[in-house]
Amino acid sequence: MHPSSVPKGVSRYALGAQTLNTLNANQVENLEATFKDISPDLARLVIEYGFADIFSRPALDSKHREMATIAALTAMGTAPSQLKFHIKAALHIGVSQVDIREIMILMSVYCGFPAAINGTLALKEVMRETKI
Repeated sequence: MHPSSVPKGVSRYALGAQTLNTLNANQVENLEATFKDISPDLARLVIEYGFADIFSRPALDSKHREMATIAALTAMGTAPSQLKFHIKAALHIGVSQVDIREIMILMSVYCGFPAAINGTLALKEVMRETKI
């Protein structure tokens, strides 16, 4: 969402925080705690840009946005923590384990088996952690 599209009276930070916490409760606090002693501005930028300006855009719903994010992070293969976060968020908002598994299989075609295997192992870890 372009900053001028943020609802009147709502800050970018508040919109981003609301969006992030909708995906997974207490994530704003976790993000802020992770970076408070090294780079609090990075946490703020993730919240404002990532979750207010981009993730809150209305053209895609949260499920589609999460599925695209999971595919991209799987293809990148360099962001396992972020991949696990987005798998958890996707499951939280109703994306099925089967859908995520199929995304990983699809990624084997476009980014190779190592990336698909690593993504599937991240899914397995999330499923074990969340007891699903």
